[in-house]
Amino acid sequence: MNHSWWKESVVYQIYPRSFMDSNGDGIGDIQGIIMKLDYLKELGIDTIWLSPVYESPNDDNGYDISHYMKIMHEFGTMDDWDELLQEVHIRDMKLIMDLVVNHTSDEHEWFVQAKTSRENPYRDYYIWRDPKDGKEPNNWASNFGGSAWEYNEETKDYYLHLFSKKQPDLNWENEKLREEVYRMMKWWLDKGIDGFRMDVINFISKVDSMPDGEIKPGKEYASGSKFYRNGPMIHDYLKEMNEKVISHYDVITVGEMPGVTPDQAKDYTGEKRNELNMVFQFEHMGLDNGPNGKWDVQELNLIELKQSLSRWQYTLADSGWNSLYFNNHDQPRSVSRFGNDEKYRVESAKMLATLLHMMKGTPYVYQGEEIGMTNVRFDSIDSYKDIETLQAYSDLKQQGWSEQKVMESLFKKSRDNARTPMHWNDEENAGFTAGKPWLTVNPNYKSINVEAERSNEHSIFNYYKRLIHLRKQNELIVYGDYQLILEDDPEIFSYVRNYQDKKLLVICNFYDKEPIFKLPKGINFMTKQLLLSNYTVEEQSNIAEFTLQPYEARVYLLN
Repeated sequence: MNHSWWKESVVYQIYPRSFMDSNGDGIGDIQGIIMKLDYLKELGIDTIWLSPVYESPNDDNGYDISHYMKIMHEFGTMDDWDELLQEVHIRDMKLIMDLVVNHTSDEHEWFVQAKTSRENPYRDYYIWRDPKDGKEPNNWASNFGGSAWEYNEETKDYYLHLFSKKQPDLNWENEKLREEVYRMMKWWLDKGIDGFRMDVINFISKVDSMPDGEIKPGKEYASGSKFYRNGPMIHDYLKEMNEKVISHYDVITVGEMPGVTPDQAKDYTGEKRNELNMVFQFEHMGLDNGPNGKWDVQELNLIELKQSLSRWQYTLADSGWNSLYFNNHDQPRSVSRFGNDEKYRVESAKMLATLLHMMKGTPYVYQGEEIGMTNVRFDSIDSYKDIETLQAYSDLKQQGWSEQKVMESLFKKSRDNARTPMHWNDEENAGFTAGKPWLTVNPNYKSINVEAERSNEHSIFNYYKRLIHLRKQNELIVYGDYQLILEDDPEIFSYVRNYQDKKLLVICNFYDKEPIFKLPKGINFMTKQLLLSNYTVEEQSNIAEFTLQPYEARVYLLN
């Protein structure tokens, strides 16, 4: 397997609106990010993924882009962005941008033109269909609720929007559209960025006939996902993108791909495939979904999580590469979701980090994860801003859910859990802004904040620093083979990494009980060294059999 800088990186995702506000308007901005670059360097980060900062009307917080080569005025100017890139590179870090090309904003000039007439030159930049029996062309649901089609009065037909009606889908079958996208990508790469995270990139190829999906009981619309995820031309488009753009630069590419399987990911990320470096998959993110989807929350089954993560490790072992994450701007806080955000917040946050960062792949840290930020419990739906959350609230109420039941689901799964402003200190608004924050700050910032974490030797922040440093010092952690052990243990997630003549033993107690760890036969070693733990452990303690404390994590180097 080839060695590459992006395999050895640790990536930090910044959600600009919530990171740091430099001018007191309550909205994070580019100058705010520049102010905090030394903090990221201190943490050990070498690559920053910047969520969208392009010009946008903000129907979906920047994922609805109205101009790909301009900066959203709330975030600053292109001069600010140029300064950010320069300051990132001065610190020997890299910057990757979000590439959102499944759709644009309906306020993008292409769509403004396209909707005026069926003869407009930009018409075929988007996907249009005539009405069927006076209604939508098919029964597909938008990922944000309601129909995936919106009627356009001027042309008497419908356009497709797999997300908000203000996010019309682009028509990748149009070669002119593809060339526009490639030109835009080159423009950013020539400015010096170090890669792209590609938003729902496996949605860009649709089955042309667009057949109806199967409507589930109680639903008005059907998922059409099997007709637009990993579609018929997806590999052709990605190979073309790689040939015309990506292959000419030494950059990182990661494709967000809902519904992708390990075998499909192998095709997307295999080193000889010339498509992408890695994908964001969601298999492990759906394990706490009930029969009725995301908002029907169920308890996570650890054995299912072990099977899922291990399946990805094994399938991409020799061809392809894994991205490692529990958090991002679309997911609730992992310490609240998979850990214990009260009594064992510190221990469980460290355990989850250990479990993930010691695996094979490139780890992603989402802002605030490194200090153990938690989900938020807003008193009212009026405090939420996320378009998906607001639509879900309306839909679930219409389905007969009680107010309490709906709110409990939002507390657990709303995307706004990840989007509350970053906690920098215990001053007003957590030091995020001198003004009124765009989204209410989580009230627990008084005790959970960067300033407090930095000064505490045993903090989550300082644990992340050690985790990241360990990865940079040990090729074993980056390139070693993965082997799951104790496959059927319902409480312990443990695995071994093998590289040359060394082994890494990772032991994680996933719950607040005290199970007994027994080292399986066949894991032989002469010496052991405790590299990391989230409790005080005697170096000489016997690892053949011992009792784990709640959410305990240990990492041993075996020779």
